[in-house]
Amino acid sequence: MQRLLRRLERGGLAVCLILVTATVHAAEPELISVRKIWDEGPHNAFTDLVRFQDQWYCTFREGEGHVGGDGQIRVLVSRDGEKWESAALIADEGIDLRDPKFSITRDNHLMIVAGGSVYGGTTVLKGRQPRVMFSTHGKQWSAPQRVLHDGEWLWRVIWHEGTAYGAAYNALLTDEQDWQLKLYKSQDGVEWELITPLEVPDRPNETTLRFLSTGEMMALVRREKGDTRGWIGTSRPPFREWQWNAIEQRLGGPNFIELPGDGLLAATRSYDDPRSTILAKMDRKSLAPLLMLPSGGDTSYAGLVLHDGLLWVSYYLSHEGKTSIYLAKVRL
Repeated sequence: MQRLLRRLERGGLAVCLILVTATVHAAEPELISVRKIWDEGPHNAFTDLVRFQDQWYCTFREGEGHVGGDGQIRVLVSRDGEKWESAALIADEGIDLRDPKFSITRDNHLMIVAGGSVYGGTTVLKGRQPRVMFSTHGKQWSAPQRVLHDGEWLWRVIWHEGTAYGAAYNALLTDEQDWQLKLYKSQDGVEWELITPLEVPDRPNETTLRFLSTGEMMALVRREKGDTRGWIGTSRPPFREWQWNAIEQRLGGPNFIELPGDGLLAATRSYDDPRSTILAKMDRKSLAPLLMLPSGGDTSYAGLVLHDGLLWVSYYLSHEGKTSIYLAKVRL
């Protein structure tokens, strides 16, 4: 594997970029631009990105630090992806709203799902229950509403043919035998029905689901115990039987999309030295790193949107001195 190192100047900010050329069949991605779009909170992290009603929306958590405190959800809006402004700041008293994720509902509303953690003035997790919020235009949002059960975290929601799907895990359990990842579905994003437990061992947690052009559902799952390597699963309707493969990489903030025509592209935190946010070629059994985005330290949790031939990537990084939100454009 060859690496090309160069430096980019963005408004006086030196950004280190490493292009990783891997032995893959597809042409390697090319970074077109990267720029900071928000740094007003003490700690700005855990992003997602969506294009909705011909505008761009980026969401993330603003908090005092990585863990603890009463984190709030910031929503940014932009018409062109260049000039961004705050559209909303969502709070829930006494609750740390974490890892907001966008989806678009069956009735064309914007939806956010987030973890609702309770720390009670400490950095020790005392309780958690997912929250959902809805908006017609991204500026005024419904109050955070509890879903599922205490202790669970519904990490990302996707809508397919009028039904919402998501994978949730119980982050409060200490008994490893009871720690379980479960697949749910919903018709309104509020009332959820269990489809099946997902037989992934060793503390599975952050899970992104996508529907492939084949009609299959695919899952990319982070694991925190054992060898900590990520798992990739696929299933056909009614999604009760799954085939799983372990990959070589440990994951952090995993996300992926299906590319037009053929292929999958994933984004995750790389735990190699230096720690970074990477894009990777993905198939049913593996990830192959393609591009290391300018990043370092506390980083990752990318939003991915394909638009007009470019991949738009929201993510956060901390190696420039403050944990801030960035937007990259990548030609595939």
